[in-house]
Amino acid sequence: MFRAALFATTAVLVIAGSTLARADDTGFAYAHDLRKEHGRLCMADHWHSGSGSGRTKAAAQNAAIRSWADFTNFEYGSTWARYSRAASRSVRYTKESSGWGATVDARPCR
Repeated sequence: MFRAALFATTAVLVIAGSTLARADDTGFAYAHDLRKEHGRLCMADHWHSGSGSGRTKAAAQNAAIRSWADFTNFEYGSTWARYSRAASRSVRYTKESSGWGATVDARPCR
């Protein structure tokens, strides 16, 4: 009886732990075509963009990446919102009167 209870408790903890690890994945990503790329699961043809501005190119790029990550997190969860893991990343800059503007585009991956 003790072994059965111990096994059941262990099973519940393992299942709960795996559920918590993906708890903030909204599930909406699976409405898109997904494919494996370099050990990541990526959206095959769905892009997100972010834009930002700053006194320097680096500041503008960081603001644009935050914008990209914030929206991606809102839509798909933090699992998908890491720009460093995204595929097909690109950045474009524009000179503005107060510094620089940046736009980033990328396909979310987890």
